[in-house]
Amino acid sequence: MVMKINPAEGRAAFATWVKQAPDDDLRRLLTESRDDVLVPLVEGMPEVFRADRAGTLDIVVHWRVTGRPDGGEDVFELHIAGGRCVVRDPGTQAPQLTLWLDALDFVKMTTGNAGARMLFLRGKLRARGDLGLVNRFPALFDVPRP
Repeated sequence: MVMKINPAEGRAAFATWVKQAPDDDLRRLLTESRDDVLVPLVEGMPEVFRADRAGTLDIVVHWRVTGRPDGGEDVFELHIAGGRCVVRDPGTQAPQLTLWLDALDFVKMTTGNAGARMLFLRGKLRARGDLGLVNRFPALFDVPRP
């Protein structure tokens, strides 16, 4: 049975659940409730954004989360500028960095259960654009430590 937990109700609790859940349960949750999981994780990114680490950065980042049941992907846009991180509708501006990964790895990475660097080295996280941002980007967020 898949536990129905909403990441918007508590990032730390959700991160702990993700750490303990078998991948099959996570995949099932993402099949049954994909938007209920992905959207709150993305919408919560401004809450864990570290403006002190961003400096004068002014970038648009697209997350392309693959593995939708219809074979497509979900696209989320973050704009980081002026010490703020804002989630916007995609297409507002050309991204300086585009990141692709499947939903399971996205959930694990955004909950502190997988590192961006390791996902990138294993070919599970792909990037296009300013590759210098690939290493810097994860440090801009305080990801929960389950």
